[in-house]
Amino acid sequence: MSKHLDCLGLGISPLDILVGIGNYPPVGSKIDGTGLTIQGGGPVPNAMVALSRLGMKTAVIIPVGDDLFGQLLVEELKREGISVSYVVRKKQPTALATGWIERGSGSRTIVLNRQINLTPGDIKLRDLPATRMVHLDGRDIAACLKLANWAGREKITVSFDIGSIRNDISAILPLTDHLVCADAFALPYTGSSEPRTAIEKLKGICPGTIVVTSGTNGSIGYDKISGYVRQRAFKVKSIDTTGAGDTFHGGYLFGLLKGWDLKKRLRFASAAAAIKCTRPGARTGIPNYRQVISFLNRSGGRYA
Repeated sequence: MSKHLDCLGLGISPLDILVGIGNYPPVGSKIDGTGLTIQGGGPVPNAMVALSRLGMKTAVIIPVGDDLFGQLLVEELKREGISVSYVVRKKQPTALATGWIERGSGSRTIVLNRQINLTPGDIKLRDLPATRMVHLDGRDIAACLKLANWAGREKITVSFDIGSIRNDISAILPLTDHLVCADAFALPYTGSSEPRTAIEKLKGICPGTIVVTSGTNGSIGYDKISGYVRQRAFKVKSIDTTGAGDTFHGGYLFGLLKGWDLKKRLRFASAAAAIKCTRPGARTGIPNYRQVISFLNRSGGRYA
């Protein structure tokens, strides 16, 4: 693969084992599953899969164990056309995410078991490829900071995905050019009751573009050129919401790499995320470019 990439992603990479259920059961009960999906997961790898299907060149810096799960993750990424040259293999077990997907609502509950992580020492800056941007998830914050600081020195765009409050990520916000975060992070982090107020507060910390996503309530973004832009979520029959936010990130980054304005990026990302929700698993439903454009032409005004 070419040393010149469109995006280099760093983040956690669990194997997802997702079981469909009819309805969430009461505590202590036993139920039958309605389906099983096993595939790679993680916010950043999923976003790189989305970018790759949209035609971009990507690579990942992820930790995997020297076990069957790690082998499955790496082979799947290879099939998606993603460079695995920077995958870090460790002796700890590969992370595993297990979850239930409720039929009808598409809602899911995920449990992550992870004893493996990335450290700054795992990132060999001299070996990194030329890339147009880096995309981070903030879980292994010291490693993220090393890559973000390197990107800043090299004048490379930094994108940051944060879905909820788990660890202190404050140090990375001033280094971020595009913060695309869930309201589950933005509202409690800023002590706000609605996304626009959260963006106003985040603007004092993060100097770049800020987007807050709110599931079926759509998204709102701000940059200095477009000001505030709202995007409603598209209406689809949801099968599984797992990975919808990750696909949104992939669609957003695709638009950014294409030089689109904020309004066009949010519309495209919202459509990509909606399409993903029509199939089970984080990656099964991730669309290619033709599918997104067809969806927008067909469903452009059908909002949730």
